[in-house]
Amino acid sequence: MKYVIVLGDGMADRPIEELGSKTPLEYAKTPMMDELAHKGELGLVHTIPEGMKPGSDTANLSVLGYDPKKYYSGRSPLEALSIGVPMKDTDVALRCNLVTLSEEEAEYEKKHMIDHSSDEISTEDAAVLLQAVVEGLDAEGLLGREEKEFSYYAGTSYRHCLIWNKGRVIELAQPHDILTQCIENFLPSEPKLYVMMKKSYDILVNHPINLKRKEEGLNPANSCWFWGAGTKPVLSSFEEKTGKKGAMISAVDLLKGIAVGASMKVIEVEGANGGLHTNYEGKAQAAVDVLTKDKYDFVYVHLEGPDEMGHQGSVERKVQAIEWLDERVVKPIVKGLEDAGEEFRMLILPDHPTPICIRTHASEPVPYILYDSTSCQTHDWNYNEKEAEASGNYIAEGHTIMERLFSA
Repeated sequence: MKYVIVLGDGMADRPIEELGSKTPLEYAKTPMMDELAHKGELGLVHTIPEGMKPGSDTANLSVLGYDPKKYYSGRSPLEALSIGVPMKDTDVALRCNLVTLSEEEAEYEKKHMIDHSSDEISTEDAAVLLQAVVEGLDAEGLLGREEKEFSYYAGTSYRHCLIWNKGRVIELAQPHDILTQCIENFLPSEPKLYVMMKKSYDILVNHPINLKRKEEGLNPANSCWFWGAGTKPVLSSFEEKTGKKGAMISAVDLLKGIAVGASMKVIEVEGANGGLHTNYEGKAQAAVDVLTKDKYDFVYVHLEGPDEMGHQGSVERKVQAIEWLDERVVKPIVKGLEDAGEEFRMLILPDHPTPICIRTHASEPVPYILYDSTSCQTHDWNYNEKEAEASGNYIAEGHTIMERLFSA
């Protein structure tokens, strides 16, 4: 038996008036997922433990079978694992987003958060901008003169990492939570972090890459924004925990970091970028290959597109992301495993909702499909939030859903 999770990040939502009071998942054309729902189990699972903030970090740990209350030490440390950052036990890792702030206001504190991803800036351009920040901060002695206090590491697209030597875990605002808002009440209380963020704006606002982006109608990446602080994570081996040899397919450093921490195989897919226009077919083929050719037991296929479109507040593109996930990922994986003569169980779900109306993460339970290729059961339900709730199936603790996947 082979095992697959297809996770559409942020795919769940709330009813939207312009979609006839349907959610994007309910409105989207998803014939493959509906067919699997007809033949499988449909229900709701609560992936965010009570008292914890809704995020892809805690939620994906849950889906992978790791109780966040036990294993979660912060988001950025997991991303640091992905890009090979050496962390000491006394280090604190922080996510360093390259964000777009408004430029009309003279004072940094009065600016507004326009875009947490700077129009999903390319990794190549972001690396150049981050290097400019590092050189500028270092020239002013803000990184530490003798024993370096702050070290920056380039990640993917707008997502980067800051290591704070002998730092403190402090509460920091998530940029996607404060879109359109004035940043004054969300700036770091730690003066050194605040000064670096403010200085980064001075370095980046007139950088040639950003001037060109504005000419092209794109949002400039004109400031660093720190959040997601945490200490070095310790995850148990996925294979030792489950008895299954597992692989991760994702363009997002967070998911790769979870996989590295769990000693899973990380599969890099060319053209996979964590956006709407990613290499869907490449991810699907990589999933089939690792199960059939490399003889792995389990693969986790993560798609970031629905979440990014939720943050952008784009109804049309979120629907598109869901339809492409169905047509270009779920369908070819099912066909590939069937053509290879493999028996398999597939779990399809979001990690959390990213409702268009709030443009950030929410904690409501999410709909799941659990399909078994050997099962003969049939149902009338389709895959969406409303019918998942009506099914009566409910999993209160998200980290137990992995046990249900492997129960056959």
